[in-house]
Amino acid sequence: MKISVIIPNYNGRKLLKDCLESLAKQSFKDFEIIIIDNGSSDHSKEFVNKNYPKITFIEMGKNCGFSMAVNHGIKLSKGKYVVLLNNDTIAEENWLKCLLNTIESDEKIFSVSSKMIQFNNRDLIDDSGDSLNILGLAWQLGHGFKKEKCNSYKKVFSSCAGAAIYRKDLFEKIGYFDKKFFAYLEDVDIGYRANIYGYINIYCPYAKIYHIGSATSGTGYSDFKVFLTSRNNTYLIYKNMPILQLLLNSPFLFIGFIFKYMIFSRLGYSKSYIEGTIEGIKTLRKIEKTHFKFKNIKNYIKIQLGLVFDLFRYIFYKIQIRMNK
Repeated sequence: MKISVIIPNYNGRKLLKDCLESLAKQSFKDFEIIIIDNGSSDHSKEFVNKNYPKITFIEMGKNCGFSMAVNHGIKLSKGKYVVLLNNDTIAEENWLKCLLNTIESDEKIFSVSSKMIQFNNRDLIDDSGDSLNILGLAWQLGHGFKKEKCNSYKKVFSSCAGAAIYRKDLFEKIGYFDKKFFAYLEDVDIGYRANIYGYINIYCPYAKIYHIGSATSGTGYSDFKVFLTSRNNTYLIYKNMPILQLLLNSPFLFIGFIFKYMIFSRLGYSKSYIEGTIEGIKTLRKIEKTHFKFKNIKNYIKIQLGLVFDLFRYIFYKIQIRMNK
């Protein structure tokens, strides 16, 4: 088995048909599909068993979150590579083949991110890989750009786990998705760890997929999402930065905190943002830091320089978005 496609599902029965039909039309055929269900009550299991009997359907029994669900699927999978896929996606027929060809092109590639196009506005990019800057701000590369852009392979900080392929054997080396994150930024965290270990994450412009976005948790912002994102952002930085790097970056991280507070205040979610950040700080003791190894010092330096560079890229991105409006 070459690839295992793992789809986490929570009350997504209405979304599964289009997603699974697009997988059935893939030009590459050597793959299995595993659906990990987080305690759905919408008869997702009955729908899949009746219409797609060859698909493996695993019930977690309750909503364990994205990280725990996909970890379970990865450990059950038979493929050399694993593809994580949101149920609110529809893939073009060469999507899987393009992801596979890219990850097989270099043994240093840990993951490959898709060209995710907004489902409801197919002229615009949803995600072309994720990034992180020195302010502690994780963001979606290419979001809001015309789909004609972002047409080159590029190195990214991390792949969006909504539609990405991963080299399965490396999970044993760098660790699996952190279940403490539950949902949101867990893919940036694992991409961060891959960078620390000297692996790279790549964006493939030809692996095209259409993404509704937050179809399970709700579109746009919500108190739930802002709380988890702000908490997990605290986890992300603390977990992966050694103490010296944390001290070096602390003035910028504080500026980033103020910047994000201003954004969420304008959107009406200041309380959720503060509560999530406080919860993150209070529960840091539960987070296992990525073990620092001196042999990875070159990679830490590369990451630090990348965090600085990405701040300028983020500013340039915001200017471009404003100019295009």
